[in-house]
Amino acid sequence: METNSANNMGSSSIENTKEKGHIVTDVEQKDTYSIDIDTNFDPDFSSQDDAPSRGMFGDFIDSFKPMPEIKVDPNWTDEQKLTYRTAKSPLKQELKGRHLTFLAIGGAIGTGLFIGSGTALRTGGAAGLVIGWCIMGTMIYSMVMALGEMAVVFPVAGSFNTYASRFIDESFGFATNMNYMLQNLVVLPLEIVGASLTVNYWGTPHKYNDGFVALFWVVIVIINFFGVRGYAEAEFIFSFIKIITVLGFIILGIVLTCGGGPVGGYIGGKYWHDPGAFVGSTTGQQFKGVCSVFVTAAFSFSGSELIGLASAESAEPRKSVPAAAKQVFWRITLFYIISLTLIGCLIPYNDPRLIGSNSDDATASPFVIAIVTHGIKGLPSVVNVVILIAVLSVGNSAIYMCSRTLCSLTEQGSLPKIFGYIDRKGRPLFSIIFVSLFGLIAFVAASDKEGAVFNWLMALSGLSSLFTWGGICISHIQFRRALTAQGRGTDELAFESPLGIWGSIWGLSIIILVFIAQFYVAVAPIGAKPNASDFFQSYLSFPIVLACYIGHKIWKKNWKLYKNPKDLDIDTGRRDTDLELLKQEIAEEKRILASKNWLIRVYHFWC
Repeated sequence: METNSANNMGSSSIENTKEKGHIVTDVEQKDTYSIDIDTNFDPDFSSQDDAPSRGMFGDFIDSFKPMPEIKVDPNWTDEQKLTYRTAKSPLKQELKGRHLTFLAIGGAIGTGLFIGSGTALRTGGAAGLVIGWCIMGTMIYSMVMALGEMAVVFPVAGSFNTYASRFIDESFGFATNMNYMLQNLVVLPLEIVGASLTVNYWGTPHKYNDGFVALFWVVIVIINFFGVRGYAEAEFIFSFIKIITVLGFIILGIVLTCGGGPVGGYIGGKYWHDPGAFVGSTTGQQFKGVCSVFVTAAFSFSGSELIGLASAESAEPRKSVPAAAKQVFWRITLFYIISLTLIGCLIPYNDPRLIGSNSDDATASPFVIAIVTHGIKGLPSVVNVVILIAVLSVGNSAIYMCSRTLCSLTEQGSLPKIFGYIDRKGRPLFSIIFVSLFGLIAFVAASDKEGAVFNWLMALSGLSSLFTWGGICISHIQFRRALTAQGRGTDELAFESPLGIWGSIWGLSIIILVFIAQFYVAVAPIGAKPNASDFFQSYLSFPIVLACYIGHKIWKKNWKLYKNPKDLDIDTGRRDTDLELLKQEIAEEKRILASKNWLIRVYHFWC
């Protein structure tokens, strides 16, 4: 479809114009599209920006009223309507570059790293811990680069959730979207349960767990009701605290490993020799141990795709999204690989305090255990407070991500329209309420089996992420194939993935191998006979996704496996609609960069 086809819609003017019972407005100011918007509410409040103030309480009440409905050409296909609506979503575009950068660096630092890494160390050993995270890290970097490329071209509401339906197949998109929604529904109570486990470090009586769950839930929900700007500012602060803490731990870990602590003397690679770098006495057992690390590593990286989801609410996606995507490399290298290597040096995999060693209860993070083991007093409590902040931060992001996914699914006709309700502050109101209410499942923390619940929720969420990332890689491959098939090139891309299509192929290959490895571990669990509990704890999300995929195929009677690249629409939803002007700007930017010092070029490539 031609990019200027939308210009025939609605009014010829994009100025705010009032008529009786009819308003024409430009929701997206920096775009050439004209959007005809019809509204049924009081015309005095037709625009959330220009509405006259009715006082603090009156403005607060008005903020919950709906945004104007976006009208599209009735002659368009369902796919074109969907693409246009998601591109013109009334979500507020208030995310700045610093927000996306800190979301990329610190947004996913939470339960998976601070608490879940204890399980990975126990089952995989110090070497298995590093190998598992390194392999998953290369996949994550490839995926994020591909996502960044598409998100800059199509900064649409729902982002990668829409890409799967648009570039691959509607049934595949439906299955991955439902999977992502369920994943983030699970993450909120999971993180709150994780917070209650962390509080146990101070010997908190079990009867008070409900009180802490209520406190954490209220804080997270309130933050999200402040809208995207409130969420972004909170995450900026949370991420800053997490980053400083991890960097501090890395410095302290190096000192302790070299013998600078009050207890233990020089450590070096002591625990890599005794009890060993891998868990198990045979090669088969050790390989199985490494495979078991993948699902925990995947869970710890959950949220890396957030920059794509937030692109629709970014003020300047062309600048902020690529920078944020590139920061993932530093997060993987510094915050995950280095810190986990030090954890393997400071704690043996057979330490009885690690999660799952003796029971389903967990009282501390391996980061805290490492500090306590080497005789440092006071600091463990400080680190535990930061871990609480990190856990709540990921739970906070879960509401943001899931509510936007619900909106995307509603636009695709997969959910009731109420979930697509967006108020004048750009909040998907009923989606936020629904996700928040689901988070009340976290009150299971009062149960004696809170650790078991933690393990079940983490297994479901970790494997679910693989489906999401696989969908992103396939979408990027299809997008690049469409460019080639339609005689177009990467010179029209404001940001081009430095890994190209081969990066997505690599990422997809790793994901497939991880699925195979995880199936192997699920069928033949470590240290136990094959059983249904271990299998479904490791592979629960696979039958869910398969059921959604097949069910949608039957419902829609659509039996195509994927769309022909020649038929893909790669124009609708672009923020930059003048391709010739865009190509000139991109060429000029490349020329200027080529004239810079090589150090500047290297910095630009990575950062």
